[in-house]
Amino acid sequence: MSGHSNFQSNNAVVKWIEYRLPIFSFVNEALVVYPTPKNLNYWWNMGSLAGVMLVVQIITGVVLGMHYTPHADLAFDSTEHIMRDVNYGWLLRYMHANGGSMFFAVVYIHIFRGMYYGSYKAPRELLWWLGIIIFILMMATAFMGYVLPWGQMSFWGATVITSLFSAVPIVGEAIVAWLWGGFGVDQPTLNRFFSLHYLLPFVIFAVVFLHLWALHVHKSNNPLGIDIKGPQDTIPFHPYYTVKDLYGMGIFGIIFAWLLFFAPNLLGEADNYIPADPLVTPTHIVPEWYFLPFYAILRAVPDKLFGVIAMFASLFILFVLPWLDTSKVRSARFRPVYRMLFWAFFIDCLVLGYIGGQPAEGIFIVIGRLATALYFLFFLSLPFIGWFERPGKLPESIATSVLEGGGGGTPDGAAAKAEDRG
Repeated sequence: MSGHSNFQSNNAVVKWIEYRLPIFSFVNEALVVYPTPKNLNYWWNMGSLAGVMLVVQIITGVVLGMHYTPHADLAFDSTEHIMRDVNYGWLLRYMHANGGSMFFAVVYIHIFRGMYYGSYKAPRELLWWLGIIIFILMMATAFMGYVLPWGQMSFWGATVITSLFSAVPIVGEAIVAWLWGGFGVDQPTLNRFFSLHYLLPFVIFAVVFLHLWALHVHKSNNPLGIDIKGPQDTIPFHPYYTVKDLYGMGIFGIIFAWLLFFAPNLLGEADNYIPADPLVTPTHIVPEWYFLPFYAILRAVPDKLFGVIAMFASLFILFVLPWLDTSKVRSARFRPVYRMLFWAFFIDCLVLGYIGGQPAEGIFIVIGRLATALYFLFFLSLPFIGWFERPGKLPESIATSVLEGGGGGTPDGAAAKAEDRG
């Protein structure tokens, strides 16, 4: 994305624009001739899918905003008006609501892929940081968007989550009062959340641009986790990976379409089809599925303040992951101990997600506390693993590994070959 460009065109209009604003050479370098490791598998599709879903969310959100009324007395009715009276309003709303879930799904896979293949390691630490910032902004945007329909779960979810900040010493009450805009979740809260929900996607878009910029400085990581040695290790992004991305988008589109047309309320809560009532508390307040692991960590700690600290720590510990992992080898393919712990961590996150959706009682409390302890234990054990683990032999180069069939002398060579054929 920087440096001298070899872009040439015979079109007079393109030449005229390019001389004054080199946008065509920029696109050519970023999306056409960009040198990409030749062994990327389909797990690398998630970045482009996340970009597509961000655009879908912005477009559908802008159109929905034309028909939505951010008023405590009218928000629920305006949502029903969109569903029933606006042309294809039901489609736009379901695309936006389920698109948020699909967006989080691909981002979660993107994060786990980065952790498995060591994409957070030097020199890509800042790239990793920007990705985590995008993830946190997504969470804030999604939470505020969930409040907008002003149903029972929207109202009480906003009440519970915003009240957590009251546990912060000295400034907690002031933060809650600012979020509410008064003495409770009401009209000023809805105005604030609507405004920020509309704004934050454009902030995300800006950070995504920085994320891509950082990506193009040191190029993409790859399943082997080794550096590019020369031109023999890369291929142009187009047409090889554009075709691969389009195939992935086709599969993703089928799943999204099934959810959209056959199970649009599968991931929603029935209570949110009841207008918000401050006098009636739902029997079980549950956030959206993508918040459940962090909700489980919050509830696992008996003390309110330490529960909030644990919840935020579970996110912010990702920022120090590049320094916690002391191994010089990136990819888990060559790290047998780390690979085993990674899959244990993945299962632990699924358990936390399940526990977050269950009542905070009985055996669910015990399991939630154990899963929370294991979550942090994974990160805290990484420095010690880096010291005693004996990684497998790394291949000489990406090109060598590809010519040998993808195994590259890894301890899980058969699996590596199967992955690289993808």
